[in-house]
Amino acid sequence: MTSYTHPTAWAAIADHLHHLGTDVVFGLPGDDMALLGELERSDTTVVLCRDQRNALFMATGYALASGRPGVCVIGKGPALTNALTGVLEARSAAVPLILIADGTRLDRLGTGAFQELDQLTAVRPYVKWAARVDHAERLPGALEKAAALAVNGAPGPVYLELAEQIAAEPVTRSGPWRPATPQRPAPDPDALAATAARIAAAERPLLLVGGGARHRNTGRRIEQFAERIGAGLFSTASGRGTVAEDHPLHCGVSGLYTVAPMDALWREADLVIALGSRLEETATFGWPEDAAQLPVIQAVLGEESLTMERPGAHVLGDAGRIVDGWAGLLAGHRPADAWPARVRAARAALVQRAADRAEEAAKTVADGAVPVARVLAALDRAVPADRVLVQENGLQDMWSYFFPHWSLGSGGGSVVPSEQTPLGFGAAAAVGVRLAEPAGRPVVAVVGDGAFNLFRSELPTVADAGAAVLYVVLDNGGYGWLQSNLDRVSGTGSRFAFTRPRPTGTEGLTSAYGLGYRRVTDADELAGALADGWRQVAAGTTTVVEVAAALADTPPGMTASAGDFPEREGPQPDTP
Repeated sequence: MTSYTHPTAWAAIADHLHHLGTDVVFGLPGDDMALLGELERSDTTVVLCRDQRNALFMATGYALASGRPGVCVIGKGPALTNALTGVLEARSAAVPLILIADGTRLDRLGTGAFQELDQLTAVRPYVKWAARVDHAERLPGALEKAAALAVNGAPGPVYLELAEQIAAEPVTRSGPWRPATPQRPAPDPDALAATAARIAAAERPLLLVGGGARHRNTGRRIEQFAERIGAGLFSTASGRGTVAEDHPLHCGVSGLYTVAPMDALWREADLVIALGSRLEETATFGWPEDAAQLPVIQAVLGEESLTMERPGAHVLGDAGRIVDGWAGLLAGHRPADAWPARVRAARAALVQRAADRAEEAAKTVADGAVPVARVLAALDRAVPADRVLVQENGLQDMWSYFFPHWSLGSGGGSVVPSEQTPLGFGAAAAVGVRLAEPAGRPVVAVVGDGAFNLFRSELPTVADAGAAVLYVVLDNGGYGWLQSNLDRVSGTGSRFAFTRPRPTGTEGLTSAYGLGYRRVTDADELAGALADGWRQVAAGTTTVVEVAAALADTPPGMTASAGDFPEREGPQPDTP
C-alpha cells in the first residue's frame, strides 16, 4: 500500500479539506498562520472573520444551504469560548460542521500556559464528537473520523483540536483518504409497513416537514406523497424551503406560526406524520392540549431525535427513503375528497384573512415608519423568485414566518435560526449561504436592527469575501421583543428602555467598505429602494436597505408579548 507524507500537520489538514471538496473555509485562526500558508496554494476561499461566533454562523449557513460540511478554523482559549454559541446553533440545527482549533502543547498542559483551557471539556456538550490530537501519526485517522461523524447519522458539528507541538511535524498516512460521502440508511421494512398501515387508516392526516428533510425532496417526492394520502402539508420554521409553498395543499408554518383559520386543521386532524422534525416547542405550540387527540408518526434519521410525549409510532431512516417506501406501499391508496377539500378551503380563507390582517396592522404604523407587510410584498416584487431568504427571529422579522405574508415557490429557499435563535445568526449566516449557492441565485437577509448591530463588525468581512447579499434591516430602535415585554410589565413609562430612536450610523460604515446603503421612512419610497438595492447586489455589491419599523407593527395572530412566546388570539369560527 502506498504511503503519503505531508511536511506538516497543517499541510495534511489542507490536503484532507481538498479531498472533501471543501471550497470555503471560515474562521479566525490563531497566531500560527501555517494553514493559511498551505491554502495560499489552493483555490479554496478563506473567509477571515472578525469574530469566531460569526464564523460559526457563516459555516452553519453554508452547510444548511449546500448540504455539505461547513469548515471553521479558530485559535485556542477565548477563541473557543467565543465560538461556543455558534457551535450550539450548529448542533441544534443538525448541520454537518467541522471545527478545528489550536490547543496548548502537550508539555505545557497544567502549567498556566498562555490561553490554556480544557477545551475538550468546554466543547463536548455541544458536539457529536470531540478529540485532541497530541501525536502526528494520529492526525489522519482523526480527520477521517471527524468527517464521517459530521455527515452521517443525524448530522452535527464535530471538534478537532491540534496540539501546538505537532503543527510543524511531518504526517504520514497509509493509503488514500477515505471517502466521506454521507450514507443514507434505509428504514426497517417492518416499521415502514406498520407506519404505512396507520397512514392508510387515517382520514384527516397532516404532513409536517422539518429541517431533517432538507435536500431530501428529490423530484418533489414529498408533495406527491401528500397528494397520494390527501394530507395537509405544513413545514416547521427550519423545514421551510424543502417543499413548494405554492402547492394547493400547503398550509404554512406549524406551531407558533399557525394562525386562524389554519389552526382549526390541527384540532380536526386524526394523524400527524412528522418527517425530519424533532417536534420542538415552537413547532408544536398551539397543538391540541390533550395529547391523545393527535397521534404522531415520527420519521427521523437518528433515535436521539425522537420524542415520546404523544401516542403514535416511529420509523428511523433517511427522509427521502422513508417517503419512497411509504409511497410504494400506498400505491393504491385513494384518499376521500372531503379532507383535501377542507384543506384547500382553509388555505383560501387564510389568503383572504392575511390581506385583511396586513391592512389592519398598517393602521398602527405612524408616519416615519413602513408597515412590515408592505416591506415583504415589495421585496417579493423586487427580487427574482429563486431567492433564498435568510432571517432572524425578532419581533418584526417574524412577519415572514407567517404564510402567506411570505411564500416560497418551488424555486425559493429559506434559512432560519434553530430553536436556539441566537441573535445575529441570520445576518452572519447569509454570508455562508451566499458562498454556498450558485453565483446567480439571490440571497436576501431580513433582520432586525438589534441583530444587525451585533453583526456590523463583519461588514469588512462581507466586502473582502465578495459575498453580495441584500440586507433588509427593520429598524425599530433596538430590541423590540424585549421592549414589548417590558411594556407589558411596566407600562410605557418605565425608566428602562430597550429601544430608542437614534441614528444608526450604518450609512457611514457601508460607505467606508464600499457597500450600498438606503434608508426608507416613507412607504412610497420602498419599492424603488429595494429595486435599486437588488440591482447593486446583482452587480456584485452587498447593499443594506434600512427600513424604519414601528414597535406596534406585530405579526398576525399575536395579541401581546408574553415572555418567550406571544399571546395569541383565541380560535376563530371554522371556515367551510
